[in-house]
Amino acid sequence: MIFDKDRYPHVADGLQYAKDIVCGKLAACEFVIQACQRQLNDLDRAQAGWIYYFDPDAAERVCKFTCFLPHIKGPSAGEAIRLESWQSFILTVTFGWLRKDNGKRRFRRAYTEVPRGNGKTTLSDGPALYCGFAEREGGAEVYSAARTRDQAKVAFAAAQAMLRRAKKLRESLGIEVEAHRIIQQNTNSYFEALSADADSLDGKNVHFALIDELHAHRDRSVYDAIETGAGKRNQSMVWAITTAGSDKTGICYEHRSYVVNILKGTAEDETYFGIIYTIDRDDDWTIEATWRKANPNYGVSVEAEQIEALCRKAMGSPASQANFLTKHLNVWVQSDQALYDMRAWDRCLDESLDIDDFEGMPCRIAIDLASKTDIAALVAIFERDGELIPFAKFYVPEQAIAETRNDSYSGWESQKLLTTTPGDVIDIDQIEADIMEMSSRFQVIEIAYDPWQAQQMANHLVEQGANAVEYRQTVQNFSEPTKELDALMRSGKIAHRYGPRDPLSWMIGNVVGHYDVKENVYPRKERPENKIDGAIALIMCIGLWLRALPDETSVYKTRGIRMAG
Repeated sequence: MIFDKDRYPHVADGLQYAKDIVCGKLAACEFVIQACQRQLNDLDRAQAGWIYYFDPDAAERVCKFTCFLPHIKGPSAGEAIRLESWQSFILTVTFGWLRKDNGKRRFRRAYTEVPRGNGKTTLSDGPALYCGFAEREGGAEVYSAARTRDQAKVAFAAAQAMLRRAKKLRESLGIEVEAHRIIQQNTNSYFEALSADADSLDGKNVHFALIDELHAHRDRSVYDAIETGAGKRNQSMVWAITTAGSDKTGICYEHRSYVVNILKGTAEDETYFGIIYTIDRDDDWTIEATWRKANPNYGVSVEAEQIEALCRKAMGSPASQANFLTKHLNVWVQSDQALYDMRAWDRCLDESLDIDDFEGMPCRIAIDLASKTDIAALVAIFERDGELIPFAKFYVPEQAIAETRNDSYSGWESQKLLTTTPGDVIDIDQIEADIMEMSSRFQVIEIAYDPWQAQQMANHLVEQGANAVEYRQTVQNFSEPTKELDALMRSGKIAHRYGPRDPLSWMIGNVVGHYDVKENVYPRKERPENKIDGAIALIMCIGLWLRALPDETSVYKTRGIRMAG
């Protein structure tokens, strides 16, 4: 399909961008390639007859409207916005597709993930103001929604500043910019900021909602309320735009995962648009080609010198590395000062692994009962073909699921990734029974426990003939296996079956490190809600394994691998 560049400059630009991405002329991560390929495929589907059609006039209108708005920050402040090709692509795709039966919008939800500094304001306030005041929707309610009122006001304040400078646009559309609202009297439409600490999130009749920095939302209350309110209109849009974050159990990562499945073709949702600007799994994050891939505005609003300086800082500081990867390359690190490189952990994923295939083989087990009122972890580790292979079980009392603010607990329970026990404390007898059942199926060499947590359990296990060994959770016992786990990940000497949203992966990503003057490291969690019980049990298992091996067998010692931070 070809569009007249004079009549539809942004549509043509967006289409050419998609073609350049797909053919490899422009470097991009797999998710951007898939989003562009989806558009090209959809245009072919529309030619063959489909319930949706692409209207270049509708696509061009939102872009032209956005270009009437001025930049409000930086060296271009006061100048009219000029859309980059990637921005034209996103706007023309989300607004250009309509339904044949009623002419209403196809895409009702949109998710854009892009690193900091890439012009999120343009991709936020442009469509928000367009939907509120240029579509002539009667009584349009437009919201800038965020977790806190201050965050919600960021996008709203930017929209106010744009309109105050765009006098002709404001006057032609009859827009009034007030202190806390932007209104259009003749259509009874308005735009305002909304947050979780507002008096009420219910009862909204949402035409367009801009949800800014979705990764910062601690729960799903704002998004769910907005989505419910948007269901009252027949072409409403919920527009989420965010950088990457560190909480893989939250609402943002849930939507990100859904988008990934749509782009990969494992989920079908014709009404959800998504695009994710990041780097690919095996990319070297220290080189310019990678920075350019993740930042579509590289060389425009993202300055090469600044990124280079931040990268140098990240290379010398574990804490800075996590921030650089998250904010500037859009890599989810799961903790603001993550000890482990979760991309390395993800590369070790092997979903074909099944504990039943290890029947009769030797293994070591560790248990972590850090809290009897929350999650307890049991990890068994096997060795096969030069790889360590862990399997994990988690236990939680029913009361903990009812009281937790972590929405993933109930999902894990339904997927049988958590074993729940009645009441408000963990059923220790259940864990003992599971250990003895495993002892009947596998050659359990030893079972590690911390006497401060599990002495009574250990005594019961010994009475039943198990080899329970004391493993105190001290720096001396934890430093080497903590480093060894990192080395195993990055050398590919560990294999596991746990995807990004599984409890064990979540816990591995929650681990932060405390270093002493001798460079010993001890695994900790950054916040109480960031559980690490499974990681602790895995490290204990690796500690048992190391005790039984000569020093030169350690990947950490023999290869001189430094922790990723």
